Amino acid sequence: MDAEAGTRIWLAPAKINLALHVTGRRADGYHLLESLAVFTRFGDRVEIELAESDRFSVSGKYAPAVPLDETNLVVKAREALRREAGPQGAAPVAIKLEKNLPVASGVGGGSSDAAAVLRGLVQTWQLDIGEAELARIGLSLGADVPMCLAAKPLIARGVGDELSAVLGFPALGLVLVNPGVAVSTPEVFKALASRDYEALPPLPGKLDFHSIRNWLEATRNDLESAARTIQPAITEALRALKKADAGFARMSGSGATCFGLFETGNVAKRAALDIRHRHPDWFVAATRSMEA
Repeated sequence: MDAEAGTRIWLAPAKINLALHVTGRRADGYHLLESLAVFTRFGDRVEIELAESDRFSVSGKYAPAVPLDETNLVVKAREALRREAGPQGAAPVAIKLEKNLPVASGVGGGSSDAAAVLRGLVQTWQLDIGEAELARIGLSLGADVPMCLAAKPLIARGVGDELSAVLGFPALGLVLVNPGVAVSTPEVFKALASRDYEALPPLPGKLDFHSIRNWLEATRNDLESAARTIQPAITEALRALKKADAGFARMSGSGATCFGLFETGNVAKRAALDIRHRHPDWFVAATRSMEA
């Protein structure tokens, strides 16, 4: 995302897989996917400023679960872009991450953080790097990073690197719920019953809340059944969303975060308050997706 006006802060939005079909597996072990993904106005936040030496710090509710060493995608993103820029074009920077999204929760938090850092550093270092080149660097960090660099409604295919924007996609009222459990993506893929499901159906010609909800009823998240077996609390989260009158509810990504669709932002806010009251220890956020 672009820096907010007059600041050095970039939003790292949550990535929500509205539908996710597993369509095959490559010889190298990577799974082939088709996914309709949107990005929310709620997420982590990244602040970058020039400094005398490189620094990386994390604040926010989920900071204790975030590593500060070279295993973090934020640090990997900084170093990957520095290699492209060369030492003369990449001065030391202080990066502050505000971690508002649960870790290992199926909403692309780490990948979105990395994408925000790449975008922020391109501006901070004043680099002449195009979108295609930035996506190539992002893909070297992880399959979800190019999607998070786009951060608009899209269909992702392949391993997540073949992206098609969905023009005219409306903002959706969403409630995100995580029952406080982390799910290992490799474990979920290992537990899949099949890896050769059919592709997504064509999107409806008219894109509004009702047509999208009806389309979603004909789609799946092929990872959901395996994830619910590993973490039964996911079933409870879906039940809570339906009890709060979500128009549609499903798990995002490899879990455990689930989303509910609501016709308006106000209805979503009321539903979030209700779920938070019933489950005060859960992560619950009312938000809206970004339009195309």
